[in-house]
Amino acid sequence: MVNKSELLRVPVFADLPDDQLDWFISQSQELRLKTGEVYAREGDPANAMFVVIEGLLQGRGELGGETIVFDIKAGDVTGVLPFSRMKQFTVSGRAQTDSRALRFPASLFPDLIQKMPELTKRLVGLMSDRIRETTRLEQQRDRLASLGKLSAGLAHELNNPASAAKRATSQLRAILKKIRDASLELGKRDLSPAQKSEIEKLEASFTQTDVVPPNALTMSDLEDQIDSLLRSHGQNDLWQLAAGLARRNIQPEVVESFFTNLDADTARAALVRIAASVEIASLLQEIESSTSRISDLVGAIKEYTHMDQAPVQNVDVVKSLETTLTILNHKLKKGVVVKRDYQGVPLLVNSFGSELNQVWTNIIDNAIDAMHGQGELRVRTYRDDSCVVVEIGDNGPGIPSEVESHIFEPFFTTKGVGEGTGLGLDTVQRIVKKHRGNIQVNSEPGDTRFQVWLPLAGATR
Repeated sequence: MVNKSELLRVPVFADLPDDQLDWFISQSQELRLKTGEVYAREGDPANAMFVVIEGLLQGRGELGGETIVFDIKAGDVTGVLPFSRMKQFTVSGRAQTDSRALRFPASLFPDLIQKMPELTKRLVGLMSDRIRETTRLEQQRDRLASLGKLSAGLAHELNNPASAAKRATSQLRAILKKIRDASLELGKRDLSPAQKSEIEKLEASFTQTDVVPPNALTMSDLEDQIDSLLRSHGQNDLWQLAAGLARRNIQPEVVESFFTNLDADTARAALVRIAASVEIASLLQEIESSTSRISDLVGAIKEYTHMDQAPVQNVDVVKSLETTLTILNHKLKKGVVVKRDYQGVPLLVNSFGSELNQVWTNIIDNAIDAMHGQGELRVRTYRDDSCVVVEIGDNGPGIPSEVESHIFEPFFTTKGVGEGTGLGLDTVQRIVKKHRGNIQVNSEPGDTRFQVWLPLAGATR
């Protein structure tokens, strides 16, 4: 039989009067649990509070689609607590060792509140701690899920230019052999200084990097004309060369000049070398473009995470928004058109690291989901007295009126099971408040707008 001295060792019962302890023990059922014995099952009615007197218990259940396991040791209180809205046990409880516990029925909570007000106060504090810990775990899971989605998108964005650069370098090996063989062939020819100069001049003009490629129809016609010209001079196997020259917008009369000024074999070797040089120039341009894209993405990641930067600093909200749009480009490019309306002068906000980027990410990500990846995203910034206002809107179906008043509540979500934790906009609101700002939403079909007010750096409010 549990006695008062054992109950007093439980922190929430410390220093309580003897008569209250006697009443609690008299209304409780002592449980003697063997190792492995179950005392509560997930999904059963939440009808009791358990006070662990001796031994070690274990809780096991699901939180946000993931299995969680935690220890419940002697001195802990578990199960349903006074004022809790729990209707069913969310975890199963099992004894890890031979244990003893008191089972207090939830039906007696009204009497407990009246007879043991101090204990009730402590249990409410315990419930608040439990809610905070659950929220912390959910927020951590939400951040990890968001990080996972961003990482997957960035991996795809980085893979495309990296693959293009790798493909271009592989092609360079074969083309370098072509240009070497053509150069050797030209070296055997008895060319005058004027002929050598003309070949070098044409090669330099063909490989310039600022050539604007023609449209597809013009390029196709040009390729046919060059191919026909080459065939007319007995060069029936240079169709690939014709395609390369057409991409660089080289005209047939330029090609014809080779056959006018050189014999057929020399003209062929010169054209092969020049075409190879043209292709090398194109591949180098592709490599440069791909590596620049990778560099830009890495820069955006560093900017987004505020890597190597002070934890608190003045942040340009437009730069912050553009960094976020770069990070989310893998979702935007599937069918979302971004309309920007930024105030011309920089608007600086004193920000905690990358937290503002989390705000823009959550709002923009929700907008993309609301539009099912197809629509118009509107991003606007302007100054309102001592504040900067960031407005992010979309032309999706809008937020139903019965839902709008709940969207900032923790754990509220309209997404399907496993698709959202309901902490995105709660996180947004907490970050905005942390920055001494506020957030509002106005929504109707075809026009949903989130407006975030943030104090300008150096402004007093």
